[in-house]
Amino acid sequence: MRHLIPATLLALALGGFPQTASTAQRVRSELPFPDLPGLITLRCDLHMHTVFSDGKVWPTVRAEEAWRDGLDAIAVTDHIEYQPFKADVTTNDARPYDLVRPHAESLGLLTIRGAEITRGEPPGHWNAIFLKNVAALRQNDHRDVVRTAFEQGGFIFWNHPGWQQPNWQSVWYAEQQEVFERGWLHGIEVVNGSTYDPIAHQWCLDKKLTMMGNSDIHDPIDMAYGPVHGTVRPMTLVFATARTPDALRQALFDRRTAVLSENRLIGEAKYLEPLFQQSIAILNPVIRIKGRNSVLVQVRNTAPIDYELVFAPKSSDLGLPGRATLAAGKVALIQVRGLSDRASGRRVVAVPCQVTNLFAAPNAGLSTALRLEVEFQPAS
Repeated sequence: MRHLIPATLLALALGGFPQTASTAQRVRSELPFPDLPGLITLRCDLHMHTVFSDGKVWPTVRAEEAWRDGLDAIAVTDHIEYQPFKADVTTNDARPYDLVRPHAESLGLLTIRGAEITRGEPPGHWNAIFLKNVAALRQNDHRDVVRTAFEQGGFIFWNHPGWQQPNWQSVWYAEQQEVFERGWLHGIEVVNGSTYDPIAHQWCLDKKLTMMGNSDIHDPIDMAYGPVHGTVRPMTLVFATARTPDALRQALFDRRTAVLSENRLIGEAKYLEPLFQQSIAILNPVIRIKGRNSVLVQVRNTAPIDYELVFAPKSSDLGLPGRATLAAGKVALIQVRGLSDRASGRRVVAVPCQVTNLFAAPNAGLSTALRLEVEFQPAS
């Protein structure tokens, strides 16, 4: 990677961002994912870089970007072993966190101390967050590094396991198995940047590891995500009991996460199901269907992503289209029709469907249902 020229570095350090049309006004884009029953949904990016390793921005810029992108918590995780700008900035491992935290807190963001353990394949790269002393991780053997992070109470996850493999075919190394058996491995990135890793997704399900999704951003965030690119940055949705670092840490250890990647959510069904149900509402109080007449059902989606639905054929008392899109932040119309051989009366009808962009298993949509209150009326 090319080094930053001093003028650019000074501009980023003092001004935060170049004043382009997209950044001249400091505004926050909200991401209205619902809270789950008894839990608070925190939007997190826990893998980012600055000039203190191989990133292209000053630490305070990461806080400003995160606030603008609707995040609640961040971790700057600069490489411990790889610092190409060390001739220009200090190698003090505590400095990125010390710089980012005050600005992040002024914006209401939670800031987590972390670092990236950077080794060849195997064992690859690891992130350790909720650290107390990053400098203590400067050790030769990767086992000693991971053990030290663990003894500090760190949450440790494996970064982008497939990035060095042909076609991103992730490999579970003997080194990963050893650390896993010792209880030192807590999660895996199933999404890194724009890449979704279904193999890592299955590992998390099988081995009871926390699913993580992060930007791993090195450049200014607007160079990869945002309105110009038509996509939001990847992030981990963490379902915590409170909006505090301790509650965030506990939720990660308890595996209460889902991952946002482009227009997809990836996670366990027990979290995807309430996320979906809490963010949709049927606006028709009662759907009255007479004979084979058609009725338009209004469905509001308050989530910041579309939901792509496929209805099971002949699976309900209603005739529905094969597919429907519930657009983000909008009300969709779905046409249904009555079936003349159904008994009249009012009842709640569960309409089975699959939300194809909510991955409860690798590349497999979430099976759920729309629940409609329907009054069937006899034909005249």
